[in-house]
Amino acid sequence: MAVVSKGLEGIIAAETRLGEVKGAEGRLYYCGFDIDELAGKVSYEEVVFLLFHQRLPNRAELDDLNTALRAERELPEGVIAFLKSAPKKARPIDVMRTAISMLGCYDTNRHDLTMSEQLATAIKLVSQIGIIAAYFHRSRQGLELPPVRKDLSEAAHFLYLINGEVPSAEAEKTLDVAYVLHAEHGFNASTFTARVVASTLSDMYSAISAAIGALKGPLHGGANEGVIHMLEEIGSPDAVDAWVADALAQKKKIMGIGHRVYKVLDPRAPHLKAMAIKLSNELGEAKWIQMSERIATIMKEQKGLNANVDFYSATVYYSLGIPTDLFTPIFAISRMSGWTAHVLEQWSENRLFRPLSEYVGKPFGQKVLPIDER
Repeated sequence: MAVVSKGLEGIIAAETRLGEVKGAEGRLYYCGFDIDELAGKVSYEEVVFLLFHQRLPNRAELDDLNTALRAERELPEGVIAFLKSAPKKARPIDVMRTAISMLGCYDTNRHDLTMSEQLATAIKLVSQIGIIAAYFHRSRQGLELPPVRKDLSEAAHFLYLINGEVPSAEAEKTLDVAYVLHAEHGFNASTFTARVVASTLSDMYSAISAAIGALKGPLHGGANEGVIHMLEEIGSPDAVDAWVADALAQKKKIMGIGHRVYKVLDPRAPHLKAMAIKLSNELGEAKWIQMSERIATIMKEQKGLNANVDFYSATVYYSLGIPTDLFTPIFAISRMSGWTAHVLEQWSENRLFRPLSEYVGKPFGQKVLPIDER
């Protein structure tokens, strides 16, 4: 008997070996590893390997992956030309989506769905997505595009490209941990979108472009941008209580609070909170974390809702000097490893997604009246 579940809530659509979100317990696992075991202990590149192969790499394997990622950092000239010519006021996430789609036009093997070929495509996408975001950001400011380097990690390379200088070890580590925390999250909206497109045996670029389209929504990856806009609107710690009271009275959504799956604290939030506090103290801009903490306390006490990953990632990125409209693209950069791993898994034992729907429209048997009688 068919089951109706709006938003597919509670429906198991497929099996996966990649990630598990235990919402009631507040736990997140990548290939059996608790996120608390991974964050701060392994690099983002190690997580990329983990998601692609369901195990952590040894030193030689990690070196090989780093070599492969860094070898793919040169973008096609046509894509660079697009990034330079795109409207300066375009949203970076929209430019990213379009540029990823363009990459497919340059890959003559994009319809070769053998695992070796598509693993190579996945590595290319993990490598190039950050460069796309950074180059558009530089271009819209009228700045030169720094040449890619092959001696930096994924996190360090992104910060180098947007700022034009090699980041500090602390900044690199902070962004690297953020990448690890955002790499995989089960069948979230964007990942499920990628798998649905992949299930038609379309190419990887189409699946990832669709995933980015899903991510940009404010109920998904776009929420972290909303957190900073909210904090800027509030302005100061002493205005928090009145602002939240007014927002709740008007039934406004408090960005970064609550989660569709987690019924207790998002396990990624404490890691980002700790980094946000550390960065705020170092920069002497404590008001952002003070406002965040007060909002989190009020929402927990009054609504029983916890802060999620977006709530503190916004302050982390802001403290690193990253523009607000790059927050969602950074989410996409880190999630590229998870998306591509899910596409690979989908193709390994593919079945076309074709759910049913329950018809609730007009009674069957409607008759067509001549147009002059309608």
